[in-house]
Amino acid sequence: MKKRQLGAAALAVLTGLALASCGGGGSTESASTEKAAEKQADASEAKSDSSSEDGKGLVYWSMWEATEPQGKVIREAAEKFSKDTGIPLDVQFKGRTGIREGLQPALDAGSRIDLFDEDIDRVNKTWGDYILDLEELSKSHDYEKSANAGLIAACREVGGGKLKSIPYQPNVFAFFYNQSLFDEAGISEVPKTWEELGEDCQKLKDKGYVPITSDDAYILSMFGYHLSRINGYEKASEIVKNGKWDDPSVLEVAKAYEDFAKKGYFSENISSNVWPAGQNQELALGSAAIYLNGSWLPNEVKDMTGDDFKWGCFSYPAVPGGKDGTEASNYGAQVFAISKDSKNPEAAFRFIEYVTKGEFDKKLSEESLGIPADSENSDWPEQLAAVKPVMDSLKTRYPWAASAEDNVDMTPILKENMQKLCGGEISAEDFVKNLQK
Repeated sequence: MKKRQLGAAALAVLTGLALASCGGGGSTESASTEKAAEKQADASEAKSDSSSEDGKGLVYWSMWEATEPQGKVIREAAEKFSKDTGIPLDVQFKGRTGIREGLQPALDAGSRIDLFDEDIDRVNKTWGDYILDLEELSKSHDYEKSANAGLIAACREVGGGKLKSIPYQPNVFAFFYNQSLFDEAGISEVPKTWEELGEDCQKLKDKGYVPITSDDAYILSMFGYHLSRINGYEKASEIVKNGKWDDPSVLEVAKAYEDFAKKGYFSENISSNVWPAGQNQELALGSAAIYLNGSWLPNEVKDMTGDDFKWGCFSYPAVPGGKDGTEASNYGAQVFAISKDSKNPEAAFRFIEYVTKGEFDKKLSEESLGIPADSENSDWPEQLAAVKPVMDSLKTRYPWAASAEDNVDMTPILKENMQKLCGGEISAEDFVKNLQK
């Protein structure tokens, strides 16, 4: 297969991203800018706001870093909210690790936290006992009038039938692809079935491109989606949780991927790719065409793809005799939640509304190349234009990885064998035997 040579500029960007992801230094100017932002965030967290302490203001733990696009927009929104309402708001940027490791101990210790945000499943399932029912607040603000109905329904679903969180930064998990390579290969319609996907992969291969790539971060989702397409999520999850590897559908999944591997539809690096190799070194630079990932992907690789990269998106295809079709996917959002012990839930909800509608919902979408949460905001980023019809078509929500990570003890074993299977190192029968061990 032909491979596109990396230009000096592309290699420089790739090296910079690798250094950044590994904690290496970038330019002096970039490093000093980030340090200044972090210093400002630290100062904000360190200050003692008496109005927050006596219950008149708000304390908000954010999942973002102060230097991220989302963090910058949220800081701007918080400052404007306080100015417009007179309500002091102490934003504490914790980052993903900080909030996942520190939130529950802080709440258990009685620390003042009025509202916080994180992934829809983590907020509602892991921290569900700590959050307030928002049904009455939502009604009094007529919040759902312009909210995304599907995401609100998802929040109620994971909240046990109650609205206990408000979505923003929506996302969907699907196959993302390079539209220019599809055009070059003469592919005019996205595949809706596994057979059609195979036909398109052959066309791409004939043009000298790697049809599909993946890596250790996302390859398990390919197994989970296929298993859930065959069985529906509930049965697929039962198979994984209970180790029912002798179920015929497990071998069926393995044979489908063995077939693609034999036909050369996967990257030759797929068995060893460590994230972000698949997205940075193959998809973004034009040697691979398709990658199963989330709608955050265009933002993550924007410095490498440039403005002329044409993004496409399609839902995981239907499989022969499967229970679910392209209408099912993992979709969700980051969500805001209000602590049940908050002394000022009304003000907290006002801030949530401030961020998730109007000016700042639009700004979040623009700055982070994200999906807008407000249904009245029709200005999706150009890079996500192909995502909208996929999002609009979804009716069934899968949790993360569509069952593949529902048994944490098996996750590393499944991942290792899925990479070997796609890399052509083991057969479908070997895949099943290895899971049974």
